[in-house]
Order: sequence, then structure tokens, then C-alpha cells
Amino acid sequence: MTRSAAQKHTRQAGAFLAIGGLAFLVDAAVFNLLAFWVTGHGPLYDQPVVAKTIAIVVASLVTYVGNRYWTFNDRHLPHRWSRYALFVVFNLVAIGLQLGCLAFSRYVLHLEGPIPDNIAGTLIGQTLATLFRYLTYDRFVFPHEEPAAGQDEGAPVTSAP
Repeated sequence: MTRSAAQKHTRQAGAFLAIGGLAFLVDAAVFNLLAFWVTGHGPLYDQPVVAKTIAIVVASLVTYVGNRYWTFNDRHLPHRWSRYALFVVFNLVAIGLQLGCLAFSRYVLHLEGPIPDNIAGTLIGQTLATLFRYLTYDRFVFPHEEPAAGQDEGAPVTSAP
């Protein structure tokens, strides 16, 4: 790997982690508001998987916009519905990873409350999901595609997100 390629990869990984950090905060905030609110019992306290699903969906919107327009902004990405379908499929798998960690903690280990739910669903689950997303987004959702013949490679990409 050349020095410029290594620098590009480092910048891309840093941007991905920054977007992931923002999504982590969004996920944690939405989940904790729904599950625990301020009083310790939020409106979805007895349904933590539902609360986490809502939180992940909101955070996933943040990750798509951030990764499309910052992390992978140098990619020529023609408008394709398959890209959106792949994004949804990979996020469903990532959601399954997060929810699986939370459900295992809550329903198998019988750990309940803000600390175990956040460790299982937000820390462990989101770490696994973020690693999965990085590997799949880079290769399948935001792959670098050469511009079509006759299209200026330096021209800005005008496709929809």
C-alpha cells in the first residue's frame, strides 16, 4: 500500500469512526429516553428490544447521511436502488447483532436496568454492528465505481443519496 493510499484509508476510517461515534450518541440517547427516561422507567422500559430498534433506526439514518457525504464522499456513486437495498439489508443484519446482544443479556442472563442494557445493547452490540457496517459499506454500499466513458472524473457527483 502506498503512502497516499494509507493516508486515504486512515482518513476514511477516522471519518467512519467519527460518524459512528455520533450515531452511538444518538442511539444511546434515544434508547435511554425510551427505556429509562429520567425516572428510571421510560415508556418502553418493559420493551427494551422495541426501544433499541427505534434508536438504531434513527442512528442508521445518521450513519447513512454521514458516510455518504463525508466518509465516502470521494466515491463516484451513480444512483442505484440496489445501493439502498444493500444498505437496508446490511443494517438489518447490524440491527440483529445489537438486538441479539441486548436480548441475550435481558432474557437469557436476566440482567435488567440501565447499566446492563447499555453495556449489552449499546456498547457490545453497537461495536459489533459498527465493525460489520464498516466492512460491508466500504465494499458493497459505497464501492468506488469508475465514471462512465465521457464523464469528467473530476465533476461533482450529482446523484441522489
